[in-house]
Amino acid sequence: MARALVRTALADTDAPADRDTAELLTAELVANAVEHTSSGAPIELVVELRANGCQVEVHDGDPCPPGDLSARPDAGRPDPWQEHGRGLLLIRSLSSDCGHRPTPRGKAVWFTLPAQRTGAGSGTGSGTGSA
Repeated sequence: MARALVRTALADTDAPADRDTAELLTAELVANAVEHTSSGAPIELVVELRANGCQVEVHDGDPCPPGDLSARPDAGRPDPWQEHGRGLLLIRSLSSDCGHRPTPRGKAVWFTLPAQRTGAGSGTGSGTGSA
């Protein structure tokens, strides 16, 4: 559902960010939120559309910060045979910026994507939905 919400938000507003990358990274953030949040707890998806790209945030009720989002993409590559560990690497590698912040009910984990250079139209505004 979260992937479809991001794709629709970017398509409906002709936002210049790469939709495929936004969809992939959103899926990673939501999967982490689902895995680390108690069953049935709400997860919120916030998409901020900008003239120079977009920012996507996933809010969850777990106050614990995610793994290291600030590490260099080439530092500590995850074991390719492990089931987990590549999501944050993808986010660090494919986004222009990423991070997390505490919220009154847990935390928000976010990434930003720049506008594509291929002349896609620009859109601004913001949208919110629940995943």
